[in-house]
Amino acid sequence: MDTATPAVTVALHDGASVIASSGQVDARRHGELLLPAVDRVLAEAGVKLDAVTGVVVGVGPGPYTGLRVGLVTAATFGSALSVPVHGLCTLDGLAYAAGQGGLEGPFAVATDARRKEVYWARYEDARTRTGDPAVDRPADIAAELAGLPVVGAGAVLYPEAFPDARGPEHVAAGALAALAAERLAAGEGLLEPQPLYLRRPDAQVPKNYKVVTPK
Repeated sequence: MDTATPAVTVALHDGASVIASSGQVDARRHGELLLPAVDRVLAEAGVKLDAVTGVVVGVGPGPYTGLRVGLVTAATFGSALSVPVHGLCTLDGLAYAAGQGGLEGPFAVATDARRKEVYWARYEDARTRTGDPAVDRPADIAAELAGLPVVGAGAVLYPEAFPDARGPEHVAAGALAALAAERLAAGEGLLEPQPLYLRRPDAQVPKNYKVVTPK
């Protein structure tokens, strides 16, 4: 599952292929949409929740509120079912999906970080990220990514900085699950299911406020 972007996306993978998936783009309703999506996927696959043997969750980067919905839900399922919970970079899932769609490297992935910024990373190919994810203004990285295709909604939002925008725009849990299954089968470790925020949340304690105590 992944809620790091406006897409609320869930998939069920049997170790070889995706057997059911659901995705809906709505940046304001992650908490409302995620569990019904889980129910739909399980119903489509014809299995019960107790058949799940592991959980993979996108760890971002992404906005604070949406991202934590998926992470908390994944942790809850892991605890309730006594199964492992693995993290995977959301940008890696987008890169992998682009590769499944035929895109060859090198390229970059960029998602909307709001505040007129993007979360982004460069890739040698669909499976190989060449550095850590970052958050920047599109104009500040346009020269660095010049000539590269850029996958994701961030590229679509800022065509002046990223003229060669490619799909998909949003991550799909099916690609995330397939990449995780591939890495686990190869004996590679995955991330801890901890959020990759890259910056502080918008909501902060006001500075220089006065503490009032009753007399």
